[in-house]
Amino acid sequence: MTSVGPGDGDDGGGDGQNHDSRLWHVTLSVSGKPAPLSDVRRGLEQLAHDHPFLLTSRYADDHAEIRYWEEARDLHDAAAVALRLWGEHRSSAQLPPWEIVGLEVIDRATYHQRVAEGYGPPPAHPVGVHPY
Repeated sequence: MTSVGPGDGDDGGGDGQNHDSRLWHVTLSVSGKPAPLSDVRRGLEQLAHDHPFLLTSRYADDHAEIRYWEEARDLHDAAAVALRLWGEHRSSAQLPPWEIVGLEVIDRATYHQRVAEGYGPPPAHPVGVHPY
């Protein structure tokens, strides 16, 4: 995905690329009609294989949560990539035809601050795909 900066669309780097990307913690929630648990797990495992940036996924027969780190110029870019993730890989990973029902994108500092203060995201399972 290419971002367009404010103004004339050039970020000043001369090559059209922005070299000041940051890390964003993304939590994507999807849900829909129940699907066989084995199919949900297989799809999430394939998604994780296709995109090794995936930290952890939790799933049930009618919803799932995916957490990962995204490198992007700004929140807008990180969110845009996250919003495309499920739909773009629905076919190749044989994911259920669920819709995105939640998205949280926070910067690295905010993520670590939340964890340090004890009100961060629920403790993650070890990296991988796990049932709720």
